[in-house]
Amino acid sequence: MPRGNLQARAREARYAALSRWARDIGCGALATAHHADDQAETLLMRLARGSGLSGLAGVRAYGTVPGTDIPLVRPLLGWRKADLEGIVEACGLEAARDPTNEDLAFDRARVRRHLAENDWLAPDALAASAGHLAEAWRAIEWYAQIDWEEMVLCEGEGPDGPVWRYYANVPRVIQVETVRRIVAELGGQVTRSEAGRAADRLWRGENASLGGVLVVPGIERVEKIGVEMRVWRFRPEPARRVH
Repeated sequence: MPRGNLQARAREARYAALSRWARDIGCGALATAHHADDQAETLLMRLARGSGLSGLAGVRAYGTVPGTDIPLVRPLLGWRKADLEGIVEACGLEAARDPTNEDLAFDRARVRRHLAENDWLAPDALAASAGHLAEAWRAIEWYAQIDWEEMVLCEGEGPDGPVWRYYANVPRVIQVETVRRIVAELGGQVTRSEAGRAADRLWRGENASLGGVLVVPGIERVEKIGVEMRVWRFRPEPARRVH
């Protein structure tokens, strides 16, 4: 298994175990000790992978435990690792050490080493940049919600299931969020990359298929405002016929 997949699987297992524990003891929320150095490492790793704005926004201060509705908080994102280690030591405690944090076979360990060896890469400044990107992402989420409320409508049942209409006349980054949400309403699930490729095809006037959903583009005149707009219709893909 590739190292990146190994760490991702380990992270999923940790969150699964923590969520079970939280439910068993009746926790109202789960807090993790992610700090500013973690945030800086995450930003650099995602920049190297060509992540979009959602990924570059880094580790969120608030969210939910993956796969659950348990609130997840990270109250230490504004703290440097060295400061936290000093507090732990002053309290006479011994911090737990994960040996994989020093294993250079893992991307994060190599990024951590690079940060330590290059003073001009200030982790607190990188973490601040991730915070600014998170603000930008919240603005996009706000705009995407408006797009959903004002430009998306379920037209009713077609021969293969519900048909959704979307007047797609917003920047691509908003289209991607709305496309993903419509596909989810129709029972599918797609990544932002997949939704982006589909949006590009639809913008060129080509049909797109993703997550078991067929999308057909067109242009229609909206009488209420007297202009022509791009309209994309989403419906479940027809069942394949077996001869």
